[in-house]
Amino acid sequence: MKDVDLEVHHRVEDTGALRTDVREGLTAPAKWLPSKWFYDARGSELFDRITDLPEYYPTRAEREILGRAAGWIASTTGARALVELGSGSSEKTRPLLDALTGHGTLETFVPMDVSESALAEAAAAITEDYPGLAVRGVVGDFTQHLGLLPGQPPRLVVFLGGTIGNFVPAERAKFLRSVRDVLAEGEWLLLGTDLVKDPDTLVRAYDDAAGVTAEFNRNVLRVINERLGADFDPDRFRHVARWDGEREWIEMRLRATTDMLVHIPGADLEVRFAEGEEMRTEISAKFRREGVAGELAEAGFAVERWWTDTGGRFGVSLARAT
Repeated sequence: MKDVDLEVHHRVEDTGALRTDVREGLTAPAKWLPSKWFYDARGSELFDRITDLPEYYPTRAEREILGRAAGWIASTTGARALVELGSGSSEKTRPLLDALTGHGTLETFVPMDVSESALAEAAAAITEDYPGLAVRGVVGDFTQHLGLLPGQPPRLVVFLGGTIGNFVPAERAKFLRSVRDVLAEGEWLLLGTDLVKDPDTLVRAYDDAAGVTAEFNRNVLRVINERLGADFDPDRFRHVARWDGEREWIEMRLRATTDMLVHIPGADLEVRFAEGEEMRTEISAKFRREGVAGELAEAGFAVERWWTDTGGRFGVSLARAT
C-alpha cells in the first residue's frame, strides 16, 4: 500500500491521560472508567467484531441510511473536505466518499482517531481505493484536538456510529459546541444517533450471546495492566449491560465477582473492590428526534435533513452551522 500522510497529536503510549483518568475514576465513590480506553489494537478488533454481530443493529441501520442519503448529502454540501471523527476503519464512510468524489467536489479526506495503527491502516486503504483524493490522517483525541484539523471549506464533519451517546448531556453540549467553534457559518455536521426503542433490543445489542461485548468491556482492564503495570484479573469481573429508563441510556459495567485488592503502580494507586461492586465503563445514550434537533440548535447548528432506517432504529441528521 502507498505511504500515508499522518499528523500525530496523541500517542496511546503516553500514559499521562490514562493515569489521570484511572486515578479520578477509581477513587470516586462510585467507580468508573472512560470508554475511550477500550481501544488499543485488540479493543479495536473486538469492536469490529461487535459491529457484525446479529444483535448489534446500529452499524447495519446506519449503513442503510447512508446508502440512501449519500448522494443528497454530496449535492447539498458540495464538501471539499470530509472530516471523520473517531474514524476507526473508515468503512462506514465509504458511501459518502463515493458520493462526494462522484459529485466532483471532494479534495481531501481527514480521518481522525486515537489509534495510530488503525488510522494508518485505514488511511492507506482509502488512499489506494481513491487515488485522486488527498488523505490526511490525524492521530488525536476529538475532545481535545479539533482545532488542528486540516481541510479547506466547505467541510463536512461526520460523527457516526452513535458515538455521541458515549457523552453525558453536559459533555455532549461541550463537544457539539467545540465542533461548531471550528466550523465557519454554512459548513456541515453529519451526526449518527441511536434511537430510543424497546429495552430488550437495546440490552441484547450490548450483551451478545457470543460474549464478544463482554470481552470488549474487560479489555479496558487489560489496557490498564499493560500501560500502568496493574494486576487486574479480568476474568474476575463480570460484564453487565443495563438500561436506565430515566436517563434513556445503556450502561456497561464490570462487576467484581470476589473481594480483591488491585495494585496500579503506574498510577501510584491501590484499589479495593468488594464482591458484587460495580464500576461503570460506558454509557450509550439513546435519542429522540426532537432532542437531537434541540441539542444541535443549542450548539449553533440547524438541522437540514433527518433520516432513519426502515426499522426506525437509528437516526442520521445533516446540520448546518449557523
